[in-house]
Amino acid sequence: MDGDARARAKVMEHWRASEQGNSAAEHAIYAADAILDYPQSGERFRGRATIAAQRGGHPADRHFTVLRISGTGDLWVSECVISYDGVPSHSVSIMEFSGGLVAHETQYFADPFDPPPWRAALAEPIPGRSG
Repeated sequence: MDGDARARAKVMEHWRASEQGNSAAEHAIYAADAILDYPQSGERFRGRATIAAQRGGHPADRHFTVLRISGTGDLWVSECVISYDGVPSHSVSIMEFSGGLVAHETQYFADPFDPPPWRAALAEPIPGRSG
């Protein structure tokens, strides 16, 4: 398995473990001193243990649907829908690898919205997706 295939497999396993609630497997992708940034809230979490603790303390019932994983080398992007107590939030995760582990992740979140009527004639639905 080449380096890109290994990295893709690690990212896929991260999301699979997230969905299964397997915290140890979910956080195995991170370096011990990894950084996780949430730009919308201005928060930075430093260290694998801190990243795991903030996720483990989340009060919502969470589910993860991976829409697409793209990347090469040390930069990988995941597009996901994360549902919190049944309410979907679209997410983009940018993972920067170093030494085979994630050294820095930036994760963006966006709520779905209804398209405005003025552009209805210009758009078509994205296949397999709603809202």
